[in-house]
Amino acid sequence: MLVLVVSLTVHELAHAKSAERAGDDTARRAGRISINPLDHLDPMGTVMMILSSLSGFGIGWAKPVPINPYKFHHPRWDNLKVSLWGPLSNLLLAFAAAQVLRFGQGHLTGIDAVIAVLFVVINLALAIFNLIPIAPLDGSHILSALLPIDQARRYDIFMGRYGFMILLALVFIGPMTHVDLLEMVLLPPTRLLFHLFTGIPF
Repeated sequence: MLVLVVSLTVHELAHAKSAERAGDDTARRAGRISINPLDHLDPMGTVMMILSSLSGFGIGWAKPVPINPYKFHHPRWDNLKVSLWGPLSNLLLAFAAAQVLRFGQGHLTGIDAVIAVLFVVINLALAIFNLIPIAPLDGSHILSALLPIDQARRYDIFMGRYGFMILLALVFIGPMTHVDLLEMVLLPPTRLLFHLFTGIPF
């Protein structure tokens, strides 16, 4: 729960700060350039974090950062950068925690090591999950910014209509059918990056 709250706060702060640097002050006026988790947490997402953490795994979400792309200096390029900064912030958190594991193994207590491992794994999973090109995840904005304009418009219309339903299916199809598509997507790159970052097999 603690790792999720910190990780989601940094993720949303990274979006907000990068949007401001691109010329959009919407997030600042909404009070989202903040390290206070209360400024970012979504009530339903927080309840989900609590319930899922009690069951042994954590899943939840924060409030999306309000962004006005019409205020960006270079709308398509800046939208790409702002979207990338969320997953990138989680990769940076994972890398920092991984160095604690890599170089501090002989000095960490049991609980310190567990927290460091959770920071690495959860932040890697968050980064990879958010890069999935399904709305409203960051990956959908990234792909839209990379597509030719006509294709991007069709993609955005499709994702606006069906993206959230596709995402829900991806998340819940595993528990319903025992075919966990989300785990198939997240686990291999998480294992690979964990090993690369820490030098420890996952």
